[in-house]
Amino acid sequence: MRLFRRGDTASTLDLLVVGLGNPGREHERDRHNVGWMVADELARRMDGRWRAKFSGQLAEVRLDALRLALLKPETFMNDSGRSVAAATRFFKVEPESLLVVHDDVDLEPGRLQARAGGGLAGHNGLRSLAQALGTQEFLRLRIGVGRPGRGDPRSVADYVLSPFELEEDVGALVSRAAEAVETVAREGVEAAQQRFN
Repeated sequence: MRLFRRGDTASTLDLLVVGLGNPGREHERDRHNVGWMVADELARRMDGRWRAKFSGQLAEVRLDALRLALLKPETFMNDSGRSVAAATRFFKVEPESLLVVHDDVDLEPGRLQARAGGGLAGHNGLRSLAQALGTQEFLRLRIGVGRPGRGDPRSVADYVLSPFELEEDVGALVSRAAEAVETVAREGVEAAQQRFN
């Protein structure tokens, strides 16, 4: 992804991957927690062990020769920035080495989009990160969850805080998103865009 830089300012990580979500059993399968689901899948693939750190769960893993850290903030979505800012300071991670995996109501269900920077699109987790980090220029993997359908009385907030429907193949979506994260780590965001967007 980039050449190793020596010195005090060099990060010990190639990529910090943050999966956004909310803590608590009642939120486990929510659309809003798809970022956490992807982090769990990456930890499973890379034999990562979760431990409490940075007001969240952290797993340090290897992908080939790359060093990655996976973070699931447990501060609730609206305060995710507190956890992420602590981790970026600790690991000395620059925005271009921070990948945030999150749900997106503006993408149709199942669609993925990797990108560098961009707006906040009313996402409280992203807003919290941008405020805490002082920038919006971090990498994102947007995972489409869509919006409530015609005749669905739920607000968008209630919709994302409800579980995926039974007919939605969440396992396949999470697996594809995990592959996109691995591609970003190995080859960069442009390669992930070509393959997954």
